[in-house]
Amino acid sequence: MQSPPAIPVPVLRLPRGPDGFSHGFAPEGRRVPLKPDVPEIQEGPMSEDSPETQEQRARATLRERYLRSLLAMVVRPVTSTLHQGVLVAAHFGATDLDVANFYVSKLQTPIGVQAEALLRCSDIISYTFRL
Repeated sequence: MQSPPAIPVPVLRLPRGPDGFSHGFAPEGRRVPLKPDVPEIQEGPMSEDSPETQEQRARATLRERYLRSLLAMVVRPVTSTLHQGVLVAAHFGATDLDVANFYVSKLQTPIGVQAEALLRCSDIISYTFRL
């Protein structure tokens, strides 16, 4: 019995990088430095911050944790859950400045392996990686 013919898979080709060999992101590209660790000021129990200020602080803390998690996953295998429960695994490489896309390599999908790819962050429900 013959196997069914292979279904062509569309491939997103990234433009050549600045070195002429790579695709997409430059390894020495522009990066925003993380702020240095500064001990937080302990507030007294009688804090008179407005709810908007407290929400802004909470959002800033969550944003910093998210950016630190991105920094921790560089060159690590990452498993991502996409819409409709699709699981993919890849080695995380970089993200663009506004964190809209992830550049990954060795992307393992249910239909095959892609050497390099861009994942839209809006398509990712969750991701996990080992420290």
